[in-house]
Amino acid sequence: MPIRNGVQLITYADRLGDGNIESLTRLLEGPLAGLFTGVHILPFYYPYDGEDAGFDPIDHTTVDKRLGDWSNVKQLGESVNIMADLIVNHMSGQSDAFKDVLKHGRDSEYWPLFLTKEDVFKGNDQAQIDNQIAKVFRPRPTPFFSNYEVGTESGKVESVPFWTTFTSNQIDIDVESQLGKDYLSSILRSFTESNVDLIRLDAAGYAIKRAGTNCFMLEETFAFIEELSNRARNMGMQCLVEIHSHYQTQIDIASRCDSVYDFALPPLVLHTLFTQNANALAYWLSISPRNCFTVLDTHDGIGIVDVGANGEKAGLLEDNEIDALVEQIHLNSKSESKKATGAAANNVDLYQVNCTYYDALGQNDYNYLLARAIQFFSPGIPQVYYGGLLAAHNDMELLARTNVGRDINRPYISSADVELALNKPVVKGLMTLISIRNNSAAFSGEFNVNLESNVLSLSWNGDKSHALLTIDFSTMEGHILLKDGDEESTYDIQALLNN
Repeated sequence: MPIRNGVQLITYADRLGDGNIESLTRLLEGPLAGLFTGVHILPFYYPYDGEDAGFDPIDHTTVDKRLGDWSNVKQLGESVNIMADLIVNHMSGQSDAFKDVLKHGRDSEYWPLFLTKEDVFKGNDQAQIDNQIAKVFRPRPTPFFSNYEVGTESGKVESVPFWTTFTSNQIDIDVESQLGKDYLSSILRSFTESNVDLIRLDAAGYAIKRAGTNCFMLEETFAFIEELSNRARNMGMQCLVEIHSHYQTQIDIASRCDSVYDFALPPLVLHTLFTQNANALAYWLSISPRNCFTVLDTHDGIGIVDVGANGEKAGLLEDNEIDALVEQIHLNSKSESKKATGAAANNVDLYQVNCTYYDALGQNDYNYLLARAIQFFSPGIPQVYYGGLLAAHNDMELLARTNVGRDINRPYISSADVELALNKPVVKGLMTLISIRNNSAAFSGEFNVNLESNVLSLSWNGDKSHALLTIDFSTMEGHILLKDGDEESTYDIQALLNN
């Protein structure tokens, strides 16, 4: 199905509705009917509830039977675009392939599939190797490598350090090996047979490793993403690259792939609303990739690295502005976000702040609608996270139960709870904004951003249609003007809360 230019939903199959894909489909065809042109179903492979919420699949080509099967995915894909995750960098240490490696060691047919320390760092000069390892970028505080005893049934037992970029149960794949290429192709075949239109390339920036580099978004990584995107495109699918990095990196990636995330937008919108200063936001929207997907919230935290400096490269925000942004989130959330960020979220540094976007804005309904209006009028296809759709609060009970920082924003919301939440004024207002974004032909036209006298104007112009969002940050008043032929309609964003 061609990718439709409308608002998409991001959700887990087990956390929205009654626990499976069939229930999710009923919601999208029932109380949420007509709201979304697509849905990103977060990992639904076996097992969906592993150590990393499905991002450590044992079998990437199998739908966890507790959620349904590929026919359920295919059925949902008859009415909306389906996005699925292709977990590029690693697979579970519990997979059959890695278990075979544990048994047979280097004699295993799957040995070339997994990346070892010695595959990248060669030679006997330990000082040189230590120096090279020190250059590698780390997204987590866990070790670069995990030692596994292999060859337990071959009589050639040895301890081998395997690359484990994220957790010790997520064994990195050698994506340049033939087995690695075949593995990724098998997943692509499963997707294309089940009406998957969009592929989110998860952790693709870490896939290629070279000694002497930081092993993140190398020139070889760009080439790998390009080649994988071409393979998917030839099978009728498009790729969305998931990279948290300096904003210029996003621009560079966008020129070489189907689409990227605009991860700079969420912190910039918060900064703008907190300071009532849209300078940084307006600048970014004047240069941001047009072939992007926009988000304010996802299953991960609110990214900070995306607006920060990188070495001598200036960021979109100054360090003191980022510090103030983070502190305001903590203040607005009554310090709940502090309990879920940093070490609690298993990050090396302040890479992300874990908090619902609604709570990051202090549960201010009007500012929340302003934030969504900015998102929907920014370039790209908008995605709304299921918690954000329903203006969910931080789930402190779930956080306390799991001690996983990101679970603060990964609530379980039943179908009955969805029905109740749809009656909240802020949710009704958000649904109106979604309808505006979905139904105006102007959003397929030309985009323009203007900031003058502290008034931000985001406009779209089609052949016979026009859409304009204006926000005066001196008064915090926001309005929308829509024109379609001779018809004209206006919306006061504050009034959306009174519907």
